[in-house]
Amino acid sequence: MNRHVVLAAAAVTLATGVAFAETAPTEVQFEEGAVAQSLTGQPGNAEEGAKVATTRSLGNCVACHQVSSLSADFQGNIGPALDGAADRWSEEQLRGIVVDAKHTFEGTVMPGMYKTGPFIRPGDEYTGKAAPADLPPILSAQQVEDVVAFLLTLKE
Repeated sequence: MNRHVVLAAAAVTLATGVAFAETAPTEVQFEEGAVAQSLTGQPGNAEEGAKVATTRSLGNCVACHQVSSLSADFQGNIGPALDGAADRWSEEQLRGIVVDAKHTFEGTVMPGMYKTGPFIRPGDEYTGKAAPADLPPILSAQQVEDVVAFLLTLKE
């Protein structure tokens, strides 16, 4: 009986087109720096976003930003403190800032976290020649949504 329910649910999902497609980095639509649509169609996970914010091999947001609620060993002061971010910016604005802050803050040094180019390309293993393939985004679309969910918890 359960197998029939699962098969029926899968058929309804496919028939109604409920399956969500991830927005590619080159397809992200900005409007005045904000990104209105979720990149995944799925809600972000604030706990996973906090992990991304504090993990060196991921977003490592705390290398440049201070977040009082996080217990990271070192927190930077290059970027603005993120305490109260949810009071200063909307979800759409935060998504745009995380995807590529240069659409909001001209001249910022914050890297585009969900961007594949154009970049000033690093040399490939000290040859001085640009790497042969496109650089992948720093974060996945779901990681962006997770970071946005985390930032939305940061209220004064």
